[in-house]
Amino acid sequence: MPTPTLAAINLECPDPAPLAAFWARLLDGTVVLETPDYCAVSAAGLVLGAARVEGYRPPTWPSNDRSQQVHLDLRVDDLDGAERDALALGATKEDHQPSPERSRVLRDPAGHPFCLRA
Repeated sequence: MPTPTLAAINLECPDPAPLAAFWARLLDGTVVLETPDYCAVSAAGLVLGAARVEGYRPPTWPSNDRSQQVHLDLRVDDLDGAERDALALGATKEDHQPSPERSRVLRDPAGHPFCLRA
């Protein structure tokens, strides 16, 4: 049986273009596909997609009212510098930070939580 390979990770959002632009800049990637309903970013050998969903509501965290849907962890060498860069690109920082000395919980512009990890 052939072994499948991971083709992409897709994030739901209300507007794909700005979300794809955020992730492309943060991950030093390239927007390789852009339509009104779907955009794809190529970065470090992986494709991260942004898919339009009408009535999209961002996940809640740390509450489980609306699950995270997906949670990306990004390894970084400089935690403080990576946090500053992400915030400058449009990320927001969560008030609840379980282990700020080794990770930071942020949200992308569509509200998806992600962590920067030292």
